Amino acid sequence: MANVAVIGAQWGDEGKGKIVDWLAERADMVVRFQGGHNAGHTLVVGGTTYKLSLLPSGIVRGTPSIVGNGVVLDPWALKAEIERLRDQGVSVTPDTLMIAETCTLILPFHRDLDGLREDASGAGKIGTTRRGIGPAYEDKVGRRAIRVCDLAHLDQLEPQLDRLTAHHDALRAGFGESAIDRAQLIAELREIAGFVLPYAQPVWRVLADARAKGKRILFEGAQGVLLDIDHGTYPFVTSSNTIAGTAAGGSGMGPGAVGFVLGIAKAYTTRVGSGPFPTELEDATGQRLGERGHEFGTVTGRKRRCGWFDSVLVRQAVAVSGVTGIALTKLDVLDGFEEIRICTGYRLGDRTLDYFPAHAADQMAVEPIYETIAGWSESTAGARSWAELPAQAIKYIRRIEELIQCPVTLVSTSPERDDTILVRDPFAD
Repeated sequence: MANVAVIGAQWGDEGKGKIVDWLAERADMVVRFQGGHNAGHTLVVGGTTYKLSLLPSGIVRGTPSIVGNGVVLDPWALKAEIERLRDQGVSVTPDTLMIAETCTLILPFHRDLDGLREDASGAGKIGTTRRGIGPAYEDKVGRRAIRVCDLAHLDQLEPQLDRLTAHHDALRAGFGESAIDRAQLIAELREIAGFVLPYAQPVWRVLADARAKGKRILFEGAQGVLLDIDHGTYPFVTSSNTIAGTAAGGSGMGPGAVGFVLGIAKAYTTRVGSGPFPTELEDATGQRLGERGHEFGTVTGRKRRCGWFDSVLVRQAVAVSGVTGIALTKLDVLDGFEEIRICTGYRLGDRTLDYFPAHAADQMAVEPIYETIAGWSESTAGARSWAELPAQAIKYIRRIEELIQCPVTLVSTSPERDDTILVRDPFAD
């Protein structure tokens, strides 16, 4: 049996939560390997809606879930999310949730800095969620981070605090803010440590043992490939690598453990926040997609920008992330369109491109080249087999496969987990 890595093949918000939940029932373990509580997954299970930001989606079903070392962890957000789930009847215990001891912590001054920078950036704003994700990753690579394991050694934290405050106090002074109150920070960490530490483990050992026993591991990515710090629409990206290769380093397993890479893509395209979006529709069609797809960010609540499917971007995501198969979501949102357009290339000045250029100015300047195909009037909502799909919907899927050079292995036709067409079982490879 293969392990499976699930990643977003667009700008996030592709419907990963439902697909991961669908797969988690068949997995023995679910692992988050990057990002933080800036990610948002919505699950609909038995008529109940669960909104997750930090916890792996398997937690709702009691599947053992791991927060890997590649995640940046806000301990107070963790506590709030666990308490929300408990209010919904989901018990989260150290048997069902394990957190890597080496996770970097998001601290209150990270959130402060995130907001201060964004407010001061003027036209340079990148649409951060202001949750401290970027500043926490900066401290991690700057070798001054406080990690989960440090919560058990707070009396020995002074050298790390010296490094942290030397960096952050200067930044805060530049914004007219007071220095970090070290005593208050330590007091806050002492208060939250007792909640977090029972979940802390050397999860690389847990995963190595699971792999040795032939357990099926599901790696759950956050955001999407187009938000990757290296491969995304820089600087309008997140602060981590979102590609499938990160599943290995962000969990403590070797690259051979990753297995089948399932890329999630909507049957159209959406984006939250600032940045280039070649196929964006700022008209009645874009409004229709947004309304039918209920396009609002799980974490931010912001209205998502909507547009036609961009095969150039998804093909690029497939290539840089080694995608084995695509899960195509929200096909039902396209029901009733007389015509559907697919972006097959770009014009940039007098050039025609079959890839997305790297520079932000070029990304903003490209014009999409469209192919138009006939839509379908029948409903695809709730379809669970190819036989239930209109012939024209199947034709649309087949054309997407040709353009992105990757097979569609799952099709989602509603938010309900069972409204899924399985073409190829990722765990069987």
